[in-house]
Amino acid sequence: MQMGYPKRIHYSEADKALMWDRWQKGESLHAIARHFGWSHTSIRNILSRTGGIRPAPRRRSRLALTLAEREEISRGLVAGRSIRSMARLLGRAPSTVSREIRRNGGRRRYRACQADQAAWSRARRPKVCKLAEHPALARLVAEKLQLEWSPRQLAGWLKRTCLQTSVVTSIAEDAWNGSGMVSGGSVPV
Repeated sequence: MQMGYPKRIHYSEADKALMWDRWQKGESLHAIARHFGWSHTSIRNILSRTGGIRPAPRRRSRLALTLAEREEISRGLVAGRSIRSMARLLGRAPSTVSREIRRNGGRRRYRACQADQAAWSRARRPKVCKLAEHPALARLVAEKLQLEWSPRQLAGWLKRTCLQTSVVTSIAEDAWNGSGMVSGGSVPV
């Protein structure tokens, strides 16, 4: 008999708001879980992501493209308009429109709704440190930091030996700022 994984639970924003309301009123995890009919661990996972403190509601930046602007880009692509003409129509820089199209499938596969959802997902904070995603690399970086290499030396070495520029830059910034997994000159491995 093969054991299966438990079903993953996806709570709606309304469900999460109700969880937070009940948690703030002092209800236990078990009581909140009974209300939803799930295990208390699924509730704990939601509440512990922010240390038990209700997160501020997510809002889009006023500088970000709106869904209506993305739909206009999509229509412009179908009509064969140039990037500059679409940018002029939207009152945006051509580079903004070009970047939007490139990030979301290019001229042939751009879809406004998918692009909007992807932008919302990419805007999530905090971002995961690159070293957290690459444990072998984290060990290498830790070794070099223990040898008292500077972030600039580390970035140069990584560029020559193994990695994409964006990952290298991000890792060097983490080492320099002491953010993410690189703090105080050491990397937990």
